[in-house]
Amino acid sequence: MIATLEGTLDYRGNDSVIINVGGIGFRVYVSGFTLQQLGTVKGQVFLHTHLHLREDSVSLYGFASDDELYVFRNLISVSGIGPKAALGLLSALNPEQLVMAITSGSTDLISQAPGIGKRIASRLVIELRGKLESEWRDAGSPLAPEGADVIAALTGLGYSLTEATKAASKLSDSEDLSIEEKIRMALQQMAAG
Repeated sequence: MIATLEGTLDYRGNDSVIINVGGIGFRVYVSGFTLQQLGTVKGQVFLHTHLHLREDSVSLYGFASDDELYVFRNLISVSGIGPKAALGLLSALNPEQLVMAITSGSTDLISQAPGIGKRIASRLVIELRGKLESEWRDAGSPLAPEGADVIAALTGLGYSLTEATKAASKLSDSEDLSIEEKIRMALQQMAAG
């Protein structure tokens, strides 16, 4: 099967790219995270890929890193999560943030990704938590429940899930601070940065 692609980036769309490899254009579906990592049109690119076969279609999914491909394959192994939903999750949260949310059991954070409800988020946590905790290299730093509350508050104020997660991860782990104080600190960091 197709494990990697290296070629010229001919086209960038919202959820896919076309990579020209030896005169053949491959449409590759990518997450927002991978799309940000790719260079400009006509530049050289390298992607790790997953070929997804169904009765009615053949689709190629591309990833900027092995880590993202690993998380994608784990996501699609869960009943109810198809490749498009997995890409949506990886567009809302980078691989590290998503693994952190799953291993922490933060269904509120996971369910903020487009098309993912509480039931699917719970299923992801139940089915993947143990596997990711034992196999993921950075699983030792779970997200505290307060972190999920801060992220939920920031997304409620209109910030993107990625912005909110980044701001919450920069907060100190001090238990002396209330959730309101942590939210205020996160907003100050976002305004300054």
